[in-house]
Amino acid sequence: MSPIQCRPFMPAALAALCLSTGVTFACDTGRVVGTQPDGHSAGLAGVRVSDGRNIVDTDAEGRYHGLSSDAPVFVIKPAGWTLPRQGANPVLWRAAGSSGAACTFVLQAGEAQGSLDVAVFADPQTGTEAEVGYYDRAVVEAARAAGPFGLGLMLGDVTNDDPALYPLIDRATARLDAPWLHAPGNHDLDFDAGDDEGSTASFRAAYGPETYAWETPQANVLVLDNVIYQPGARPAYVGGLREDQFAFVEAYLAAAPIDRLLVVAAHVPWFDTASAGAPETMRSADRARLFAALQRHPRVLLLTGHRHTQQHVRHDASSGWHGATPLHEYNVGAVSGAFWSGAPDAEGIPDATMADGTPNGFATLHIEADGAYRLAWHPARASADPAITQAMALHAPRVLRQGAYPAWGVYANVYMGQADTRVEFRVGDGDWAPMRRVERADPRLLLENARDDLAETLRGLDRSPEATPSMHLWRAALPTDREVGAHVVEVRAFDPWQGEQRARISYRLDRFDNAGSER
Repeated sequence: MSPIQCRPFMPAALAALCLSTGVTFACDTGRVVGTQPDGHSAGLAGVRVSDGRNIVDTDAEGRYHGLSSDAPVFVIKPAGWTLPRQGANPVLWRAAGSSGAACTFVLQAGEAQGSLDVAVFADPQTGTEAEVGYYDRAVVEAARAAGPFGLGLMLGDVTNDDPALYPLIDRATARLDAPWLHAPGNHDLDFDAGDDEGSTASFRAAYGPETYAWETPQANVLVLDNVIYQPGARPAYVGGLREDQFAFVEAYLAAAPIDRLLVVAAHVPWFDTASAGAPETMRSADRARLFAALQRHPRVLLLTGHRHTQQHVRHDASSGWHGATPLHEYNVGAVSGAFWSGAPDAEGIPDATMADGTPNGFATLHIEADGAYRLAWHPARASADPAITQAMALHAPRVLRQGAYPAWGVYANVYMGQADTRVEFRVGDGDWAPMRRVERADPRLLLENARDDLAETLRGLDRSPEATPSMHLWRAALPTDREVGAHVVEVRAFDPWQGEQRARISYRLDRFDNAGSER
């Protein structure tokens, strides 16, 4: 029987076999070559290459040596250079079976300067070919309209425990014509593995290293596998990093340029989400150690997924961050929304609204040349309803009694809202007044829950999720002392990155006579 040739993009079953049979990796030495637009090629000095634990620099001829012979080897792409791609996936790594010329990394000069636009996807979590179709028709199409992008980040749970779907979802993602960096999620694990390192065999066969770095003129991107598999334990995984990952991360961060934004992309949120008395969802000691390594970098943005809701968290000393200003984590909403659930639209695509009322979609990250950044959320599908915009969705009762006690409110779910976001409303041409942030369920999703409850037949494959308290919901009481008739309510939110955003909705005031009939 011929030796197994372990290589990038090989079938997942063979990748697992490579690991289990102990096949050695041969790219512990090799070369990095740069190609200019005129076709001239030469070895590149000072390029960093890693085996996932150690980092070495290429010499004057572009040669590297001294890495492990039993681990995949990858290049840390330097700013100003690009790498060839297979579909959406940059060819940045070499696996077992490679030797000689196959251990040469070829970089191409000419990476775009100026600003950088990044598409950020979390949790596509496709479990069937039909769901890959939803991803393609709804989310990829929306991203094509919002692009072009110079880079894409996939924050884990690429599929729902089915690596056989990787080629299908990759084909859809490749339509965005950008290099995509993937981090694994808890639904990208091989649960028959004996340890955490082995649990990403299928993921590594498709996407390469699960912890690595990528540099552009605008930002350094650190991609981390922060899902620790715990075979036989409950829960089966916890957030954190292994010792070999820390060796790479700490070595990289100690020498990485600090004049750019540092983006840390991972799956599990760095903030703990456990209920009282439950095990922590992120190992606090690991978080503190990572935060200490990040300390020398003046501008850091954490991007995570996993929760199928979205919010912004500002880390401080209470969570182990001791920087001069709070550390910003954006916990990105899910591409799949609430796991592709809910009643389908006219095109057969499930509603997929998340439990906090956020529509499924994706985020964009715009990075200026000086490292300043702007974030935005993009719903997968547009609405013609003026109460539902890209930035927010409004809810109000349709009719109230004139003169009734003003106990009923207008609600604004501002998808990118934060604790200090300014949200205001007015009725007609009246004065603007503040709305109050509340942590309660979005009434729009509560209505959808009621429709599911009252339906005599199933409205879709799976119901919409039960509404949970939203971290970005605002409320204001509607006045009832106006004249009988329709009244337009306008809401404006002041987004720190996208500026003023508006939406509008209307309600009607009616009178009742003493008999209780409307007039």
